[in-house]
Amino acid sequence: MTGTADGRGQLLAISDLHISHADNRALVEGIVPRSDDDWLLVAGDVAETVADIDWCLKTLTARFRKVVWVPGNHELWTHPSDPVTLRGAARYAHLVELCRELGVTTPEDPYPVWPGPDGPVVVAPLFLLYDYSFLPSGCATKEEGLAYAHETGVVCNDETLLHPDPYPSREAWCRARVAETERRLAELPADLPVVLLNHYPLHRHPTEVLWYPEFAMWCGTALTADWHRAHRVAAMVYGHLHIPRTTHQDGVRFEEVSVGYPREWQRRQGPPGIPRRIL
Repeated sequence: MTGTADGRGQLLAISDLHISHADNRALVEGIVPRSDDDWLLVAGDVAETVADIDWCLKTLTARFRKVVWVPGNHELWTHPSDPVTLRGAARYAHLVELCRELGVTTPEDPYPVWPGPDGPVVVAPLFLLYDYSFLPSGCATKEEGLAYAHETGVVCNDETLLHPDPYPSREAWCRARVAETERRLAELPADLPVVLLNHYPLHRHPTEVLWYPEFAMWCGTALTADWHRAHRVAAMVYGHLHIPRTTHQDGVRFEEVSVGYPREWQRRQGPPGIPRRIL
């Protein structure tokens, strides 16, 4: 783990910036810290192209004392509009190196310790993917769930754009990531609380309000269902669902910090693109 000098800043979080939309790119232009000591957690889905991801993270690192990033599914897409054609784990590794060049903390780096108010708290960025275990009601297998999703017309673009190479499947990649992350979390000091940062919620309950329940299959894994109890979790921060809100599970705070698409945030009350205060 790494630390920084004490300050009086805030630990802020945001996700699903989707800056391929011009209105969202403009929102990023307006994201500023509230003090010189603020950290910003970015819970994935910045953009689909490496150039856009680079621009966004470079913009944010110029403003915040520390930026911590985890990948969403959109960063992992091998999108036809991106000249970078890397797939799967190779694409993720490329993004990690990009982040390191910018000074952005990733899931592959030592977990930093937030030293400000409410600290010290470990900030653990996670990259876990999903394994189709959040199945629709009445479905017992991935195949049944996907068949049902195709019948309803609600199928995530990951099925054609997110490649698991060199793993045989996205769920195999997920299981490998979960096992490695469990090992690292087990090594955390028992006396320090932790903020868990992941693109997907670590528990299924946030997906219960989805307009299209079948989409939950692409929203996490049951393998992490007890992580908020197994560790001293101060907050679980996530995005992906585009339903920004605070919930509690077993007394632990879950913070969904998505911006989402313009058609979504334009319907909400309050100014858009404002990072959520976590600590």
